[in-house]
Amino acid sequence: MSRSEAGAADGRRELPAEDGVIEARPDAGGGAATPSFVDRSGESIERSAETRIGSRTFTWGARTYVMGIVNVTPDSFSGDGLLAPDASPAAADPRAAVTERAVGQARRMAAEGADLLDVGGESTRPGHEQVDAAVEAARVVPVVAAIHAALPDLPIGVDTTKPAVAAAALDAGAALLNDVWGVAPDDALIRLAADRRVPIVLMHNRAEARYRNVVVEVIAELEAAVERALAAGVGADAIIVDPGFGFGKAPAHNLALLAGLSHLRLLRRPILLGTSRKSTLGKVLDLPPDERIEATIATTVLAAAAGIDIVRVHDVQANVRAARMADAVVRRPPEDVPAGGGA
Repeated sequence: MSRSEAGAADGRRELPAEDGVIEARPDAGGGAATPSFVDRSGESIERSAETRIGSRTFTWGARTYVMGIVNVTPDSFSGDGLLAPDASPAAADPRAAVTERAVGQARRMAAEGADLLDVGGESTRPGHEQVDAAVEAARVVPVVAAIHAALPDLPIGVDTTKPAVAAAALDAGAALLNDVWGVAPDDALIRLAADRRVPIVLMHNRAEARYRNVVVEVIAELEAAVERALAAGVGADAIIVDPGFGFGKAPAHNLALLAGLSHLRLLRRPILLGTSRKSTLGKVLDLPPDERIEATIATTVLAAAAGIDIVRVHDVQANVRAARMADAVVRRPPEDVPAGGGA
């Protein structure tokens, strides 16, 4: 009679390791004398070393990547919306003028060191006006197509919650989905990412800023979103997480997130952080959006020190320089000693 049969005979249940339990071996003594569980943590949460976005490969941990923001909106909180009344020059075809401005902005950001771009056609500021999918697509798709034609090697993400807009943007040349409600039960964008085999950013968000422990709750809800994405067929190397700074969070919650950024690495996913010009920075310093560059730079340095992988910003050049300086301290190999340059 086998040991498992003997166990069954006297009422005990001993499971083999393949069922998730390592059975007890009293005859072996020591630590093997009692049963234990098989550690299967890594089966679904192993962090990928790199992710392919468009034509570029992003090697996580090598440096802090910078994502430039292209807002094709009339009501961006930061005042940089390309559809704002004072943003578009007079033209026979205002849509062509907006697209031209967007391409010019994209070229400038690329020259300043942007690693990828994020194009959005609906404001996500608190109290923003919602637009339907047709209007949002009419804003976003021509801009994505024009930027992709002008800069084919620069990856473009589309910032949306609408599958129809996301699909049209992918057809136009986008290579990344940025779901600002990535923790919501609706998995339509996740399924689109799986079907089209493109990476997706799952961002934390809530309808109300109500938390007991914001860092713990953000991590838990993002982990659940990651598991849903994996179950839907999104590749393990194609999931990026974003704690949603400023989304469904009061200033105190946002500051707590900044203080606990390194804890997000428990998710074992590439992490994107978007703090640029946001209201929490303005409230701390009592400054309007166009005077929050230094505050944004400070958060970029904090992000680099915490191991954040991508920062999403309006002011590319300043943040690229800050990220590279911070990376030289926190990410360089010990033997890497700068040569030349100023003392």
